[in-house]
Amino acid sequence: MTRRSRFTVPAVALSAVALLGITGCTAATADAASDAPSPAAAPSDAEVQALFDDWNASLATGDPEQVAEHYADDAVLLPTVSPGIHDTEEERLEYFEGFLLNEPSGEITEGVVRDLGDGYVSHSGLYTFTMGATGDVVPARFTFVYAETDGEWKIVEHHSSKEPVKQ
Repeated sequence: MTRRSRFTVPAVALSAVALLGITGCTAATADAASDAPSPAAAPSDAEVQALFDDWNASLATGDPEQVAEHYADDAVLLPTVSPGIHDTEEERLEYFEGFLLNEPSGEITEGVVRDLGDGYVSHSGLYTFTMGATGDVVPARFTFVYAETDGEWKIVEHHSSKEPVKQ
């Protein structure tokens, strides 16, 4: 597995990319783009909810491998109560091995689905995790970004953070 670099992009580089996008490239590039397969239609809100439900059901199995099957090979996971970026399968499996000991069960309380185009869809909102092992309840914010690959929707980005307490 290839490790991706974490970096910031200077404004000059972004400007150059924008300029190329505005002015176009070559006719060969346009021809190549027209030969590319078109991405799948975005799933409905109900289908995106079902993706979460399937992921949540995999948590109930207690098997990190079953949870990991929902993530793309190069997915990024930023968990609710664990430090660091988990962007390899090994890191995600290690995280879920510990997390699943809590017997978590999630429930979305509010969510927004957006079609990001080109075979990507996001699902963001609020969810509550109940830890069956302790009875603890953890309200949190979430964002899942799914990408369609070979007819399957996989998680490519998953961010979760504790919901701040109202003051």
